[in-house]
Amino acid sequence: MAEESENGQEKTEEPTPKRRQDAKDKGQVPRSKELNTTMVMVLGAGGLLLLGSYMAGQLFEAFHLAFRVDRETIFDPEAPFHMLREAFWVGLKAVMPFAGIMLVAALLTPALLGGWTMSAKSMAPKLEKMSPLKGIQRMFGTKALIELVKALAKVLVVFSVALLLFWAMHDRIAGITQEPLRQGLLHGATLFFWAFFALSAALIIVAAVDIPYQIWDHTQKLKMTKQEVKDENKETQGKPEVKSKIRQLQNQIAQGRMMENVPKADVVVTNPTHYAIALRYDQSRMKAPQVVAKGTDVLAARIREIADENRIPRFEAPPLARALYHTAELEQEIPAGLYLSVAQVLAYIYQLQAAQRHGGQRPTRPKPDVPEEFRKYAQPDGRNDTDGRAATEF
Repeated sequence: MAEESENGQEKTEEPTPKRRQDAKDKGQVPRSKELNTTMVMVLGAGGLLLLGSYMAGQLFEAFHLAFRVDRETIFDPEAPFHMLREAFWVGLKAVMPFAGIMLVAALLTPALLGGWTMSAKSMAPKLEKMSPLKGIQRMFGTKALIELVKALAKVLVVFSVALLLFWAMHDRIAGITQEPLRQGLLHGATLFFWAFFALSAALIIVAAVDIPYQIWDHTQKLKMTKQEVKDENKETQGKPEVKSKIRQLQNQIAQGRMMENVPKADVVVTNPTHYAIALRYDQSRMKAPQVVAKGTDVLAARIREIADENRIPRFEAPPLARALYHTAELEQEIPAGLYLSVAQVLAYIYQLQAAQRHGGQRPTRPKPDVPEEFRKYAQPDGRNDTDGRAATEF
């Protein structure tokens, strides 16, 4: 059964990335005490196996310094302090490598599940933690029952492995009593280290069960109601009316910038009334003509108006205008398939302007064809291709 929120709604939705990040910022991440305990114990046992002989040798040296004292040293008042200092440094050298391994294990193990988190919010005092009712619920709740089951499982696993180890090693354990002191101590320490390692490794079974449970439990706590998901979407994406207003302002800004570029165009290709595409081509800087403005209906009329005010030529070619509008991006080069058609228009405009400046025969107006792959964009869409007025060409 799904968990319920404070207002009675069921938490059926998976936590969103924002919900997970907010929880992590508060220090709420999946943690497994069993994983931490197991890894520290296994690494500690491994460290004892690797460093046991070295540590035992150093400790024997410390015992030698502490208990083998000649007659002259006994009557020297300063001797005990020197002996204590030397024994201290020998003992420190003996345990430092092992202590380093344990320190690294304690620091790195929490990062295996949940990562490192530093949050002042998790350390802040909470009144609910001091509530007797909450305390009783924690003592007799589901989580307490699960912790009890885990504790019993650990005892059962460790006890079973201990029995197997004792059964396998009892002959060697009994044989230690027949060995010389130094050899017996080393042999006993080796058996102890291996037994400790086996018992620690047995806890991996408990940790392997606890880790998936902790991840599942953490996810369940973060689950959301449908209303919480909707509220979060409003917070992150904004309310629909606000988003609509933002889009409107963005469109106005984009249109204003686009209209500023119309006077820089070389030609405006029209439908002639419902589509208008302003093109610019600079041979020294551009590989192909670019669209500096485009629009339909009211926006197209405004483009034509600005073009007329700045004496920018207009060229009526309905199929080409529709194809350019639907396939060419603003402030980008036109598609390669339309190079030839647009080149015919620009060549005609350049020749027309030259004839008007220097006199001469007016060039023949071309009829640019739209390639096959663009004809689906060039088909009429229900708008009238002409309103009865001829396009203006300067």
